[in-house]
Amino acid sequence: MNHINIAVVDDQNLFRQSLALLINSVENFSLVAECSSGKAFIDTLRTFNVAIDIAIIDMDMPEMNGIELNKYLQSNHPDIKVIILTVHSNEFLISQMITEGASSYLVKNCDKDELLLTINSVYKTGFYFNKQIVKSLRSSAKNRPALQDLSGAPITLSKRESQVLKLLCKEYNNVEIAAELYISVRTVEGHRVGLINKIKCRTTAGLVLFAIKYQLLDASF
Repeated sequence: MNHINIAVVDDQNLFRQSLALLINSVENFSLVAECSSGKAFIDTLRTFNVAIDIAIIDMDMPEMNGIELNKYLQSNHPDIKVIILTVHSNEFLISQMITEGASSYLVKNCDKDELLLTINSVYKTGFYFNKQIVKSLRSSAKNRPALQDLSGAPITLSKRESQVLKLLCKEYNNVEIAAELYISVRTVEGHRVGLINKIKCRTTAGLVLFAIKYQLLDASF
């Protein structure tokens, strides 16, 4: 079982401390940083020598809010996957944060099991989009012309790229995609890198965002 190093950034002391206790109660989770503001987290990163896999960050914080912190992390620490955990459920804000690189977005009234699922999924696949996220992303794209197939997207994907993208959206990892398509893991990774370069995103979450916005997935997603 992979060990996941997690940081929590939230200015609400009781909530942050309770979340820290929950994280430390899970066998393969390790809380490696606990900060009360975005600025404090950045200061910690400057002297930190432990790799952080996931940062769970709030939106409303003093000195630097979650939007600003996410932008900083995407630019300066792209290996840290960001999960937004906030009281705000505004569709525009959800779409904005995912578009700007966050790997997932949860509201604070989610239950414990969904939070743990989110952490594990983000670590494994690079994203976790629940029904609320998908609805928000589709809503933000509703003014776009309806696209019937890949040819209507701003770029052209090959049949194999389309297959890989759809499996990525279903949270398949490289090994699982290789088995499903009867190709090598190295070939899958090549397609993944090619998709990221072609779509001009930086993460798997960006690929999924593209697929949702351009209606490349069936309605069940």
